[in-house]
Amino acid sequence: MSAPVVVVGGDAAGMSAASKFKRDAPDRDVVVFEKGEWVSYGACGLPYYVKGDVETLEDLVSVPAETFREKRGIDLRTGHEVTAIDRDAQTVTVAGPDGTFEQEYSDLLVATGARAIEPPLDGMGRDGVFTLHDMEAAADIRRALGIETPAAREPAESSVPDGLDSVGIIGGGYVGIEMAEAFAHHDLDVHVFEMLPHTLQPFGAEAAATVEDHLRQQGVDLHLDTPVDGFLGDDAVDAVAAGDVEVPVDLVLVGVGVAPNTELAEGAGIELGETGAIATDEYGQTNDDHVYAAGDCAEARNVVTGEPDHVPLALTANRAGRAIGATLAGDPTPVGEVAGTAALKAFDLEVARTGITDEKRAREAGFDPVSVTIDAPSRAHYHPGGSEIQVTLFGDRETGRVLGASLAGREETVKRVDTVTAALYAEMTVQQLSYLDLAYAPPFSPVWDPVLTAAKVLAGKLE
Repeated sequence: MSAPVVVVGGDAAGMSAASKFKRDAPDRDVVVFEKGEWVSYGACGLPYYVKGDVETLEDLVSVPAETFREKRGIDLRTGHEVTAIDRDAQTVTVAGPDGTFEQEYSDLLVATGARAIEPPLDGMGRDGVFTLHDMEAAADIRRALGIETPAAREPAESSVPDGLDSVGIIGGGYVGIEMAEAFAHHDLDVHVFEMLPHTLQPFGAEAAATVEDHLRQQGVDLHLDTPVDGFLGDDAVDAVAAGDVEVPVDLVLVGVGVAPNTELAEGAGIELGETGAIATDEYGQTNDDHVYAAGDCAEARNVVTGEPDHVPLALTANRAGRAIGATLAGDPTPVGEVAGTAALKAFDLEVARTGITDEKRAREAGFDPVSVTIDAPSRAHYHPGGSEIQVTLFGDRETGRVLGASLAGREETVKRVDTVTAALYAEMTVQQLSYLDLAYAPPFSPVWDPVLTAAKVLAGKLE
């Protein structure tokens, strides 16, 4: 019997790979080592758990551990941490509840994910300072808020302890904006600190400005262009220090991004790429023929630039894991390119982006970017209930190629970005995008969909 395939990490990439491998090669063994107790869960739902829209942590689990073990035939071992890789012997060292042991592998998938960045700020260790990237962290925050378990699909009633009045959020990215809504739901005064001039940097300045106006309307205090020095207090945090300003808070969430967990791979001589994540080829293979990497710890190739990119998002991880599972079972399958397509909800606003939405990055990639920003109705002007959608579309002056887009609006906004994503993969020009025959009916769109309107205006500018 040959050694089993071994997977390190039991979330999106790891469990997708193990499931696909076992489905395609049912007579072969696969072992998954997960150092925590949770597997296959939706970390993107954590802000909604803190808010109370999601009843329990178990609701965020896509597939329970027992289903993998009993129905899919996967040897899944939670509470087991892989501490070292011996590429010559093709073994991993595993620390488990019963001690440390060696596990042989025929092929290895490193799917160790990413972790919340903890910047070197004074007071990071004080009580009341949190990060949010895993289930336990979300549970800790919810306990700090004193939230009772709500009825299924109903927002939790605020039960914030007496004396807990305000919260500081460090970082205006995905987590920061989504958690601003979660905290505001519990009647906390919310302060968002962002060191850059705008929040939501990957979405572009236009979309960010629209979101910022909406956040202020919801009562969120924005401290933009404001680097944070640290957190004040004795044992527990009681203020955020930013330059000469001290803002009183009772709780702090640090959400300044994530870093790939590459230490295990790097310690074994697995090469990292320019982004700092594990370098892989089109099949997810590393510089070792028997070692693969996928998910938030690994690079992927950008569909617009053709260069390696680090996109720690759920679909990227699931898709790459599934492809590697097929490859390991004998059907070589590319992991696919990425466009960085993403979306979020900011109170009543929907925000989405895809491709390149930054002129500096476009120039660095060799393009001559041109962009337009338009506002267009989400429905026919005479149909009730519509609202404006802002579309910023980027194209290349020399080739006319679509480079990316960001959108912000109150309804039917997020899914419209998928049209632009498809155009990126097809390497369409802006003119070609403007000629797409998109669906129209008054309750759903004006005759000229907002994406078509943006493409039409940008095509004229390019000409």
